[in-house]
Amino acid sequence: MKWHQGMAVSAVLAASAGVASAQSSVTLYGIADIGVEYLTNAPAASGDGSVFRMSSGNMSTSRWGLRGKEDLGGGLSAIFELESGFSLDNGSTSSRLFDRSSFVGLSGGFGKLTLGRQTTPLYDTAILLDPMGFAPHYGLYRSDDILAGRADNAIKYSHSVSGLTVSGLYSFGRTGTGEVAGQSKVDRNFGGSLHYANGPVTFGVAYDEFQGTSIATRDNKDRRLLAGGSYAFGPVRAFAGYRWLKGSVATGSDFRSNLYWLGARYQATPALSLAGAAYYTDTRNSKADPMIFVVSSDYMLSKRTDLYLNVAYARNKDGSQLGLNGYGSVVAGENQTGVVAGIRHRF
Repeated sequence: MKWHQGMAVSAVLAASAGVASAQSSVTLYGIADIGVEYLTNAPAASGDGSVFRMSSGNMSTSRWGLRGKEDLGGGLSAIFELESGFSLDNGSTSSRLFDRSSFVGLSGGFGKLTLGRQTTPLYDTAILLDPMGFAPHYGLYRSDDILAGRADNAIKYSHSVSGLTVSGLYSFGRTGTGEVAGQSKVDRNFGGSLHYANGPVTFGVAYDEFQGTSIATRDNKDRRLLAGGSYAFGPVRAFAGYRWLKGSVATGSDFRSNLYWLGARYQATPALSLAGAAYYTDTRNSKADPMIFVVSSDYMLSKRTDLYLNVAYARNKDGSQLGLNGYGSVVAGENQTGVVAGIRHRF
């Protein structure tokens, strides 16, 4: 076994007696993303205050992982992925070793079928439709008030042909509290998507539904529909999108909202890209409708290392509390300004 640049590990597995050898490879990969951030009106013991801090995972969640593939012949391959997120500022991880993904499956001419913890079709589609690339901070990812990006105990199928991808997922227990005997509704999650990306055109639509995490809340549902697209005009790509939400799992009562966004990316030079976006949440039967505005610049030092600077503003009213890093990260009803400058390295 030999280590190569880019952290790829390749090996040919010697066959046992009477068994043909198979080509197998394992790749170690990851992202290290960290910056220095300034935020106004962050919650504090005295009510609110400004904070100046180091922040991990701003443009991309810091992570490391292993991907593997074995050629089974006839165009069929066995695949797996194990991925763990971490905070680069202090080296901490969640209570799960592989909190971002842990699955195994098969891929071939029929598509890809995987089992385990993995991203939902709605999440996969949102990445394509967000001008900020679904960055963990300052964007669509934090503007969605009831986000469900990953599911435990999930079966997922996807297939791509000429830029068109269809995907479906069913989870027996989205958060790991399901799979209760005689109670198939508990913690159940399912969804699907259809998206197209080819040349200047990208568009997609996705649906996601999950149910309460206990027998008492099994009939509560959160349902989301996401749709949008983008189009490239030379070096500029324009984005527009919409997310509908109706749910009661997180709130305990019926909650509805619409989220709209517009934005653009501009490839100013081969190394420098600029982006801007606006996200508006319409909370039904309420005037608590927050907005986020963000501008971003990114400079590639190499194919794997870049520097970024993001400046953003969150506007709240009538008690809404959407901060630049998610709901509750700002004092209720207060606006928030944020600036983060950082470095990201891919390996």
